[in-house]
Parts: sequence; C-alpha cells; structure tokens
Amino acid sequence: MAENVRGGVLVTLADREDAQELAEQLLEQGYEPCLVHRVMLAGEDDAEDADWVIEVRTGPHGGPAVFDEPHLAALAQDYDGFAAAE
Repeated sequence: MAENVRGGVLVTLADREDAQELAEQLLEQGYEPCLVHRVMLAGEDDAEDADWVIEVRTGPHGGPAVFDEPHLAALAQDYDGFAAAE
C-alpha cells in the first residue's frame, strides 16, 4: 500500500542559512533528498524577497515524507517557516 502513496513535503524558510542548516539536520534524521531551492514569488522583483525551500520526498521510515508533515512543520516553525505537502 505504501508504495502507491506519493507525497513530498516542501519546507519553506526565509533565510538561506537556516534552510541549509535544517536540511542538514533532516538528512541526519534520515530524510531524503533534502534539496534546497531558491523560490521567488510571482511578481517579486527583489532577490531579498526570495524564499528557500527544502524539498523532502522520503522519511526515515522509507515511506513518503508526507506522513511526517506534522513533524516537519514543527521543525519549520522553529525557523519561522512552514511546511506543506506537495
């Protein structure tokens, strides 16, 4: 059943260093792939307004990261960010 469930989580933070730090923590906890991307919102002209997104696909249990969304959201809140299922 779990093989058919797909769902990554995007953890969004305002600060690049915070995003990189949290991505490293998530990797240590067994999350994958923890890719950090820069995302500018539509209509934003200033690079300072860009958000940093950590893309998490798989949890430490080997299943989709969406199963861990509450945990990821709590970690994101520690950095004044948020997490949302894709």
